[in-house]
Formats: sequence, structure tokens, C-alpha cells
Amino acid sequence: MDYQLELNWPEFIEKYWQKRPVLIKRGIKNFIDPLSPDELAGLAMENEVDSRLVSHQADKWQVSHGPFESYDHLGEHNWSLLVQAVDHWHPASAALMQPFRALPDWRTDDLMISFSVPGGGVGPHLDQYDVFIIQGTGRRRWRVGEKIPMKQHCPHPDLLQVDPFEAIIDEETEAGDILYIPPGFPHEGFSLEASLNYSVGFRAPSGRELISGFADYVLANELGSQRFTDPDVPARDEPSVILPQEAEGIRQMMLDLIQQPAHFNQWFGEFISQSRHELDIAPPEPPYQPDEIYDALTQGDSLHRLGGLRVLTLAGNVYVNGEAISCEHPAVLRQLANKTALTQDDFGDALDDPSFLAQLAALINSGYWYFNDQQ
Repeated sequence: MDYQLELNWPEFIEKYWQKRPVLIKRGIKNFIDPLSPDELAGLAMENEVDSRLVSHQADKWQVSHGPFESYDHLGEHNWSLLVQAVDHWHPASAALMQPFRALPDWRTDDLMISFSVPGGGVGPHLDQYDVFIIQGTGRRRWRVGEKIPMKQHCPHPDLLQVDPFEAIIDEETEAGDILYIPPGFPHEGFSLEASLNYSVGFRAPSGRELISGFADYVLANELGSQRFTDPDVPARDEPSVILPQEAEGIRQMMLDLIQQPAHFNQWFGEFISQSRHELDIAPPEPPYQPDEIYDALTQGDSLHRLGGLRVLTLAGNVYVNGEAISCEHPAVLRQLANKTALTQDDFGDALDDPSFLAQLAALINSGYWYFNDQQ
């Protein structure tokens, strides 16, 4: 399915992106759900899939985590099934990510899909990331409040909510409507009838995550072994005092580690190209030989990227799921990074290079790309 987004991107970014929430009526015309509630429920029964059930009965919130064995205990009101990273497991759903590639791939996170019966929702809450919520089957009422300081509380250990708020958006959504919400704007949605919702979320790494990730890279690569020196140690009136220039010297030592572009770029490429959710990696059995890949492509087969696989370019290098890849054909690497489906024409004369074919075989045999008949 090819989803067309009715959106003026330059205008949207100028007026709304990270600034204001907005409801885009019929943002996707003639919207067709890429999966059924039963298919979503089936995914939530799988061990590898991250899912949860949220219910609200008699003023009490309950949260349970998948995999689920049965849904027979659920009533007809006030519950939602939420499944993360469905784009990793369901190719037809992954197509919903494509219209949002007007925004950078490195900022994209995953596709969360929820099914809710009447009254179902997760209550009023805040998110720390941007999200586009596409309405599928059914109708839902959404309320969004102004971005003001709000206290959060936990009505259940696995549920973070905010107090009731005054709405600046209060609308019913129907199939194809898209609600965009920037970080920090309180919102709540509840179903008016059985409905599917598709949330395209975006990554916003925190300083804590970045420092922690870079520290791991420093340790793994045995960097930062240089020690503090002070050959002209300054005198001081009191031996307990750390002088400002000494504290600054320590801070500068730490900054010097980050301010090495080659190391910083390699770390960030590896760090940001890793998925936060498990991938549906299924290496082919038996593995492909390079000549088989050559034959398949030259006979018209297309090569498809695994759903949710992060392929990013930084400083001329391409990173795939936390690893840098390089070859003598940079134009082909750009094709791998920018296209989710590739044919013979995308590879050009690189297919005549045995070393490139061997590298492509390694990527396919890792389960990162697959031919049409593999899935």
C-alpha cells in the first residue's frame, strides 16, 4: 500500500514541528488499515514483540505486559491493546512510515499501533518526543492541552499520567485524520467505538543517554587513557582547595575526548543507527552465495530492507544497525541508505565487483535485506 500524505512540509515545519499541536483532517485520503485487530492481537502473543494491555475499570487503572495467551477475560469497554514497533514485524504496516521520511531517518523511532474498544485509552499524559497519530478504523476523541509545567503521577506503577487539563484541541478523529503532538503537550484520547490508531514516533535522545552511550564507546575503544598533568602546580592558601583552573583543566580533558570528530562521528553513527526495539531478523537458510545474488538481481528480483532497520549516513560513512559499512562504491551505499527497495539498476556496475557482491551477501545473510520470496 502506498500512503500519500496531504501535507505541506515546509509550512508544517515552520508553524508546527516542535512548536504547536495540530489536527490534519484527512491527512491520508481513503485510508485503509494495513492490518486487522485480530492480526494486531496475534502479534501481541509473540515473545519478541513489546505489547501491553491498559484498562480502566471503576476508577482503577490496570496494566499488563505481553506476550498474551488470551483476550477472553476482557469486556467490551475501557481497554486498549498497544503494540510497539509493528513496522519491524509487519511489512504492510511499515509502509506507514514512508510518508514521514520528509523528516530525517535518524529522528524516526517506530510505529506503535493500538486497538481500543469504546472508552479505551491510557489516560491524560505527556510524551517527551514528537508523534503523529493516524486514525484508522473507528472514531476517537482527542484532547490536547497547552504546554505548561505539569506534575505527573502514577495511578499504576507502569503508567505515568497528568492531572486533567484545559483543551486547546478537542476533536473527534476519523479514518485518515492525523494528530501531530510535539513534546510536552498533555493529551488524552479515548475511543468512541472500536478503533485502530497508528503512532509514528520520533527519537529525541537525552543528554543522559548521549553521555552514557559515549562513555561506553570510550571504554570499548580504550580511549581516554591520557591522565591529568600539572607540572606547574599552583600554590594555594589552603590545601583542600581545588582551583578554578584545575577544575577547568579536568573539564577540558573530558571535552577533548568528545571534540575528536572522527571518534565522535563513529560513535554517533553506531549509537543512533541501533534500533531500540528487537528486529525480525531471520537469516536465510542456506545462506546466499554472491553469484546467487547476482543472478536474482539481474533476473529482475528486488531487494527489500528489513522493517525497522536503521541505515544512516554520517560524514560519508553508512551505518547499519550499529555498524559502519564501507566499500569502493559510495553511490551504491547511498542507495542502500535512502531506498527501502532496490533493483539491478540501483547497483549499476557494482554488481560486477566480486568484493562488493561478497559484502552485499554478508548483509543479506545477516537478515538485514531480503528478496521478495524470502518473506
